[in-house]
This record gives sequence, structure tokens and C-alpha cells, in this order.
Amino acid sequence: MTRALVHTLPADLAAWLDAHAEAIDAHAQHHNHASEIVPRLARAELFRVGVAHALGGSGGTTIDAIEAIAAVARHSLASAFVFWGQRSFIEYLLQSDNEALRARWLPALLAGTHAGATGLSNAMKYLCAIEPLHLHAVPLDSGATRFALDGALPWITNLRREGFMVAAAFDRHDGAPPAIFAVPHDAPGVMRSDDLDLIALRGSNTAALTLSNTVLDASWLIAADARAFLARARPAFLGLQCGMSIGLARRALESIDASSPAVRAALDDDAAALRRELDALTARLYDGVTSGAFVAQPAAQFEVRIGLADVVAAAARLDVQAAGGRGYLCAPGTPRVTNDTARRSREAAFVPIVTPTLVQLKNQLAQHRRSEAA
Repeated sequence: MTRALVHTLPADLAAWLDAHAEAIDAHAQHHNHASEIVPRLARAELFRVGVAHALGGSGGTTIDAIEAIAAVARHSLASAFVFWGQRSFIEYLLQSDNEALRARWLPALLAGTHAGATGLSNAMKYLCAIEPLHLHAVPLDSGATRFALDGALPWITNLRREGFMVAAAFDRHDGAPPAIFAVPHDAPGVMRSDDLDLIALRGSNTAALTLSNTVLDASWLIAADARAFLARARPAFLGLQCGMSIGLARRALESIDASSPAVRAALDDDAAALRRELDALTARLYDGVTSGAFVAQPAAQFEVRIGLADVVAAAARLDVQAAGGRGYLCAPGTPRVTNDTARRSREAAFVPIVTPTLVQLKNQLAQHRRSEAA
């Protein structure tokens, strides 16, 4: 059984996340905390976790990176969402055959001086035959060394106004497989919308992106064959995403331990059962990512992702029960733990709709079972 050490955040970062989690989640437009998330995570060396020393990382594996995301999610899911976007882009460069692109951009991404965004949610759904690709690449020469890129993606996280690069998959109309490009924010024709008007996670720099005749050459290619690359990268993409659920569920269950003796007596059995389920799902996730089994058996990872979302929902309900009526008080002077309970409920409501959504995953599992039965 694969295990990873539970990641401990530096005290100053944990304190900053706790102090600003509510503002990052719900009131980002009135604060400047959104711009601080990537630099603060970088100063804590978090983007280097799971990256080889030879490439500028601190060593470890993808499992260690998942645990680092879980550690941040215990304090702020919005910050963990940003972390996931940055670390996913880093993972794409690690798995890319384009060594020059990796050498050029990985140092800035690890240092947090540049943001990386994963615009591959559409591509992951394409891989599962859920929807077509929304972006298109037209070769501008016979050697396919320059491309005109067009299309739009409605939802991408970590599009920092200070500068970003987004990984996105493009359909091609010359008979070649779809390709994945790294698209820099300052390329001609790249347009970022205003931040989306979300009900939570408002400090995550989430916006829409439109490309209009954006010309890039082949040096920006992450992968020439998107389908093969995505099948290989998907276990890490989903695994890192699961770190958000693991951390949020752990923190919600910890609220039971901090409750009064009477509350603990009422909820301890339910909380203990959820902890056992959370530990079992986490172990299954880590085993599948480490062994590579999820590459050939994506349905097994889909089941883990669905199971973790169910645990998060149940843990959030216990969190609310432990807080009681205090959880509905928003008056000045309300204890922070009460406000945190309300925030965690909003965060938990987001978990089922992170792409791929639970509905999409359940549809995929149903198709898989029908195929097996046939």
C-alpha cells in the first residue's frame, strides 16, 4: 500500500491562509489577496514538491504533491484550486517531450514568478467522448511549424493578470491528431475576460479565455498527439485534483474533534466511519497513481474521485451539525470557526462540479459497465 507523509505547511503560510480564507473565497473583488496566492505558495516551496532535484524541485513523487495540495485545502480550497492549476501545468511540462519548452519555463513556474493554468478540462472531456474540442489549430505552412489558433474556453483557473501561460488542446484540420499548446498571455489575439462571478472561490483568478488568430510556432507544443498525452497525464491531473477533496474532508472532520463532549458523543461514530472511508479511498488513489494502473483503468480512478466527493459532502454535513445554529450567524464578532464552517460548506458544494464533474464521471462509468456487460 502506497503512503505519503501528511504535508505540514510553514506556520506563516498556514496563518495567512486562515486569516484570509474567507476573503479569498467570497470577497476577492474587495481585496488584493488573489494576487498573493501564487507567490506565497512558491515561497513555501510547494510548487517544487514532487519535482526531481535535477529539474529544480525538492524531490518526492506525485503523491507528495497531492498531499501538499491537501495541506493547503485544509485552510482554503480556493488557494488549493490555484495550487492545483499551477502544479498541473508543471506536471504537463514534466511529462512533455519538449525539453526546450520545459527548460525555458519550468524555473519561473516553480518560483511562482509566472502562473500556469490548465485549460485541459475540455480536452479531458474530449478524451472521454463527452464533448468536442473547442479550440482549433490551422497550420500556416507545409511543414506544420507555425499555427493559427482560434476558439474559446469558458472557465480556466489561475489566469493571473500579472502573467500566465495556459495549456490547451487544439483540433487540427490537416489530418494530424489534436495537439496541446502552451499559450502565453501576451501572444497576439489572446483575450482574458473579467473574473467570473462565482458564488465562491472568487479569488482563484478564474476567467474565460478567447483566442483569435493567435499565431504560435511548434516550439510552444507540449504534445503533438493530445490523445496519447492526455491518457498518460490524466492520472496525475485527477490525482492532484483529488488532493482538494482529501484536504477539505480532513479539515471538516477535525471540526468534530474540536466540538463539545456532547457533540462528539453524538457525531463520533459517523466521523470515524468517514475517516476510515477517506483513508481507504486515499490509499486506493495513491496505489493507482504510483503503480500506473489508472492509465489503463481510468474507471477505477473515476470511482475514487466520486467516492472522495461523497466523503466531502458527508463530512461537510457533520461540520454543520457540529457548529449548530452558530453556523448561521454572520453578525460582527461571530467566532471564526463559525464563519469557517459556512465557507467549508460552500467549498464542499464546488467539489462535484470541478471538471470532470460527478455527473460526467458517473456517465462514463455507466458506459464502461455497459461495454463490459456487452
